[in-house]
Amino acid sequence: MARKFLYLIAAIITLVIAGGFVVRIYEKELTEFAFVPTTEFEEQKAFATNIYDDPAMWFARGRSGAENVTSWQPVGAEKIEVPGSAAIFFIHPTSYMEKTHWNAPLDDKLSQDRAKLFLQGLASPFAASGEIWAPRYRQAAIGAFLTDKPEGQQALDAAYQDVLLAFDDFVAKVQKDRPIILAGHSQGALHLTHLLKDRVAGKPIAKRIVAAYAVGWPVSIETDLPEMGLPACTSPDQTGCILAWQSFAEPAEYERILKVYDSTTGFNGQSRANTTMLCTNPLTGGAAAEAGVEANLGTLKPSDDMKTGELVKAAIPARCDQRGFLLIGDPPELGPYVLPGNNYHVYDYPLFWANVRADALWRVQKFLAR
Repeated sequence: MARKFLYLIAAIITLVIAGGFVVRIYEKELTEFAFVPTTEFEEQKAFATNIYDDPAMWFARGRSGAENVTSWQPVGAEKIEVPGSAAIFFIHPTSYMEKTHWNAPLDDKLSQDRAKLFLQGLASPFAASGEIWAPRYRQAAIGAFLTDKPEGQQALDAAYQDVLLAFDDFVAKVQKDRPIILAGHSQGALHLTHLLKDRVAGKPIAKRIVAAYAVGWPVSIETDLPEMGLPACTSPDQTGCILAWQSFAEPAEYERILKVYDSTTGFNGQSRANTTMLCTNPLTGGAAAEAGVEANLGTLKPSDDMKTGELVKAAIPARCDQRGFLLIGDPPELGPYVLPGNNYHVYDYPLFWANVRADALWRVQKFLAR
């Protein structure tokens, strides 16, 4: 009985840490009971339009910010003497696991500390490319992804309004000719896809985008990508393009994810059923669908508490399959937060930490050269 209890706790922790699209397909009854808010949805009072003038509203704000955790680098990372000149806007994933609110209060210390931890591992590859701006926002609770209640979508819509406000402030603050990188993970990547559709597609700012990393969220090539204003990256030399992937070890069991994905509607109003998800192999920058371990410049292996880590070279291969999932071979030992079905959602960036770092820096150099 004790063993079963410990297994249950481990499963809950896994679900809590991961967040995002894939979580809502596992252990529906358990997760709804544990995480879906039972309170009424509270409409979020709109922020003052100048609220992001306050440095405290940012985890990172260029070289300043309330606490710039994104400058952290793991053991073994090559020192970059002259960082790139890009301005990077990074949207953190779900870190609010409570069920007392549909949207996270910004004074919830636990979720804010957890967001800092996520940013340390997920946003840090971009530190070599320039200055990172990572806003605090009233993110949707993890329960918003675990229910069909309308409150779930309302919470996501409310969170996105904060992200829009932060992005507009970011654009107003950085130099008008400065190259921009957009990035996010899970819930952050979801908001990023909407940001591309609403603030980049067909706008002059599109010419300033070095690349957009919408990692850990499905992007349909047929029904989403044409509305997002930028093409898929097909070469490491390409700029003004989008990268996305979802990581699975083999054997990969993602049938339940496909069932959820196929039931949704794309940005063009058409069904995503049987459409291919954008899969960028981070080991090749999109130039090839498959690459061996020798192409992996360094996987971030976190410590048990996920507060430190070291880079391990040539540890993980990668290949995109026909539906658009990124397969990484045999399950690597990176930590306890692997989702059922060999789903490495939590590790989407850490698996390829050094390659993401090199990819972003190289694209910035190519952008400036043009």
